[in-house]
Amino acid sequence: MCVIFFYANSQPGADGYKLILASNRDEFFDRNTQTAAKWPNAEHVYGGIDLQPGREGGTWLAVGCEDGVFKVGALLNLTGEPKPPKAVGRGMIVADYVRQSNPEHNILNYNKSLLSDCTKYSAFNFVSIEIGDSSQPAQIKLLSNVPPTLAPFEQDMCYGFGNSLPDVPFEKVRYGQQQFEQLVQEHGHADVQTLSGELLQLLKNKHKHWPDAELKRRAPSWGEGLSALNVHIEEHAYGSRTHSLILVDAQNKLHFIEETMETLDPSGPWRCTHIEKQF
Repeated sequence: MCVIFFYANSQPGADGYKLILASNRDEFFDRNTQTAAKWPNAEHVYGGIDLQPGREGGTWLAVGCEDGVFKVGALLNLTGEPKPPKAVGRGMIVADYVRQSNPEHNILNYNKSLLSDCTKYSAFNFVSIEIGDSSQPAQIKLLSNVPPTLAPFEQDMCYGFGNSLPDVPFEKVRYGQQQFEQLVQEHGHADVQTLSGELLQLLKNKHKHWPDAELKRRAPSWGEGLSALNVHIEEHAYGSRTHSLILVDAQNKLHFIEETMETLDPSGPWRCTHIEKQF
């Protein structure tokens, strides 16, 4: 389970942001993961890396920039869907997209290729964003594989996606998107410290949006526990183990901010990472 909220615009004001993105990664607390960093095999890419045996090298969220073009990829599980036999690991979907800058891996061609062969994976939503110079609008796409669909979205708007199809969002995603839009309106021209503080507060909201018919349908046993933006299901040692922000300002300065659990106890210490890179 994960949530993502974002705003993309290739033509912000001088004190605005080309990208404002906030995401929670919900996972079992003992899943081995590398915290956000520059990737050793792709020095223009930043993000966490899955270290789970058999899934090494994949990721759920990453950003890359080459030749003045920012590419962001995020993967969200589609909860409650049957798993195909011999399902292929999904983590490389994001990694392959953000690492490559050739025409084959631009946002349109990559998604078209993925769409043609996406049913071999367990159910997912793949969010992709491509932001170049101001002569072209930011491109945003959402690919879901159950059923296989590819949908474009316009820049200069606020979006929220979770672990259901976009036309049937969970109640927490509806709420989160409304709050995110308000934050962007009020703080979208603020300094990084102010904006990031407001976004992290949203990601840490523990209010349960329950009942939720779609969440109950998809996760009948865990539904209520999953109904908050900040998930914590103690009996299963599962929850929002990583909060991530990606900000790109009008001058192409990247801020990747991550707070992630250092132990198996969410009330214990958290590791805070703030990567700054001027492109």
